[in-house]
Amino acid sequence: MLNIPDLWVLLAFVLSLGSAALCVFWGLSRWNQDDRDEEPPAKVEHWSQQETAVEEKL
Repeated sequence: MLNIPDLWVLLAFVLSLGSAALCVFWGLSRWNQDDRDEEPPAKVEHWSQQETAVEEKL
């Protein structure tokens, strides 16, 4: 078929193609989803004020 003499080489070949297919599926399924890790603007503003205060002390 593909002239692959060893089972382990064939297994590595099939698994690499499978992992590539899973990566494409994962990317397509999460293409336009919002980031859940994004912090609320009020928290970012509070952090920014604290950062400015610390920088002024330096």
